[in-house]
Amino acid sequence: MLNETMNISFAVKSDILLSLKENAEEFTQNLRFLSALMLYRKNRLSLGKAAELAGYTKLDFIDKLRLENEPIFDFNEQEIDDIFADAAKLP
Repeated sequence: MLNETMNISFAVKSDILLSLKENAEEFTQNLRFLSALMLYRKNRLSLGKAAELAGYTKLDFIDKLRLENEPIFDFNEQEIDDIFADAAKLP
């Protein structure tokens, strides 16, 4: 049951696609990527699961993030300090 695929659909008015200058397939792919990106940014999905949702391999998702100028890791100053402090404790 955990790997069961589900289809999720909703109606979109055609003028939305016209405004975006996208066809249904392009819109769907972009929506999957943007949803995955948002869930990844909010730490709701791991990088791997976000890539899976977007329909990419992990490496392709990282490359897409790079092309979109999105950080792969987005740590604040305190988190960086904590990481380095923890690393300094390693033997």
